[in-house]
Amino acid sequence: MSLKEKLTEDMKSAMKDKDTIRKNTIQMVRSAVLQVEKDNKVTLDNDGVLEIISKELKKRKDSLAEYEKSGRQDLIDNLKTEINVLLGYLPEQLSEDQIEDIVKDVIKETGATSVKEIGKVMQAVLPKVKGRADGKIVNQIVRKYLS
Repeated sequence: MSLKEKLTEDMKSAMKDKDTIRKNTIQMVRSAVLQVEKDNKVTLDNDGVLEIISKELKKRKDSLAEYEKSGRQDLIDNLKTEINVLLGYLPEQLSEDQIEDIVKDVIKETGATSVKEIGKVMQAVLPKVKGRADGKIVNQIVRKYLS
């Protein structure tokens, strides 16, 4: 079963269970997928759908910090639920230790020695952690080892 089919099935079950947050989250992902497909005149495979889910997850995590500053507990709870729903579709996320191991290997491969070469390292690391790690965390770890 493809990821798009799984999203459709999960949306149907969320509707039956009257789980509006889950239904709305899945609907939002499906809409984003359809929009990309129409804009680019392509049919996305599982990797493309995972990329969209990752982007939506990043948006939610960024918003969470803002909601916490404003103290809106109702919105924070809803957002955390949405984040958990989205995480259910992504592959298991890498721990910081696992990311550090990948970064160390890439730094050895590329021979990078200074922060000026962060782009070269990031370009090699990101495909290896695609969908399994947040780019912001990867960037912080790369900076730590290059400084």
